[in-house]
Amino acid sequence: MESVERMPSGSRRDAAAEWLLSRINYERTNVVPYGERQLKLDRMRQFVTALGSPDTAAPIVHIAGTKGKGSTAAMVAAMLTASGCRTGVFSSPHLERLEERFAIDGIAATGEQLADLVETVRPVVDEFDRRAAESGEDGLTFFDISTAMALVYFAQQKCAAVVLEVGLGGRLDSTNVCLPAVSVITSISFDHTKQLGNTLASIAGEKAGIIKSGVPVVSGVIPDEPRDVIVQVAREHGARLIERGRDFDYIYHPSKKGDKFDYVVAGEVKLADVAIALTGEHQAANGAVALAVIDELIRQGWQIPESARREGLATMRLAGRIELVAGEPLVVLDTAHNAASAAALATTLAARCEVPRTLVIACSRDKDFKAIATALVPHFERILITEYQSNPRVVPRDELAAAFRAVASPTPSASIELIATPIEAWRRAIEVTPASGLIAIAGSFFLTAELRPVVLGQRAQLPST
Repeated sequence: MESVERMPSGSRRDAAAEWLLSRINYERTNVVPYGERQLKLDRMRQFVTALGSPDTAAPIVHIAGTKGKGSTAAMVAAMLTASGCRTGVFSSPHLERLEERFAIDGIAATGEQLADLVETVRPVVDEFDRRAAESGEDGLTFFDISTAMALVYFAQQKCAAVVLEVGLGGRLDSTNVCLPAVSVITSISFDHTKQLGNTLASIAGEKAGIIKSGVPVVSGVIPDEPRDVIVQVAREHGARLIERGRDFDYIYHPSKKGDKFDYVVAGEVKLADVAIALTGEHQAANGAVALAVIDELIRQGWQIPESARREGLATMRLAGRIELVAGEPLVVLDTAHNAASAAALATTLAARCEVPRTLVIACSRDKDFKAIATALVPHFERILITEYQSNPRVVPRDELAAAFRAVASPTPSASIELIATPIEAWRRAIEVTPASGLIAIAGSFFLTAELRPVVLGQRAQLPST
């Protein structure tokens, strides 16, 4: 491929993205391996070192968890930014553009910056590829390279803090090369069971793999089975553990005018009536975890005033997390893709929206779509099952429909239709949903990514209050 550096601006970005996306990308495969043979953390450490050790350029908050890690990462970053701290966030997957994965103070990298980053890392990648070929191994993966690019970008841009969101699991994740100021585990529930294990304890063990010797850990995990694992791993590493339910908690105050919560520390309200931009009790729980992280940073000497904490949580934005889009009918975009996040969506809608509801859904092959169906079916009058077009991991719509019909069959109140494409499903949803009703788009990041630009092209996003 011609050097990215010599290409015109638009094609530079596109060539950079094409090269990056051509790498081994487990986000786009039906089988997602999870083992030391495929995910070589030692090689990742060598790769980052060869790039100048950008992981040491700024203190890092490292966040794992089954659900809530993206929201918590965004909340922590927003509070740091509001305090005047230049903050980089590496997140995954992206919704619309690769650049979203590399954000500073809430602003994604530009296409030019993406191209520059590829130009920076590519010679080192080529050398690692050469060594891998000589030993008959696969080269660095898409996620390896993306992680390293993020660290390089944040170092180049002189970020004073970095928030790294784990991609999958924790123990073997590419982000686990860092030595953070704080480690975070937001929650443990069932997801990626083929990779992480089919018990909460085994999943917790993989997530707890991010715990480092002497590094404090903030945990939002409540169930005893995974909590006990985290307690044990933290003890083995001499890592001080700050736990929700013991050291901190929240009291949720739902409102159609905007959710709030009280942040509770050691049984006493520390911050009352904290406004939160994201909707639902699960986001209040994430907000409490984020505030506990900030408390730990303050204990380490960071200056993060209460006004910045409140401003960050009240004004942050995160696409696709029960994202309300104005119009008739109202539209909710949500990336809920496992049983726990689907249940959170259903609970939030049930508490706030007593109107006729239509669900547009597609799911990925590696998800427990039967559990997702169980969580969602009782809350919708119409269910439109489709297949996203951008990724081969999609569940065929007839297979997904069978799971939804099996749940609906005892009380067949939900009408289920199969629609070939997301665009057609969106048009059908508009046709069948009354103006006073609601359309929810959920089940996968990939579905939300395909429909969000279409929906926002026709509607105006509701301001958070």
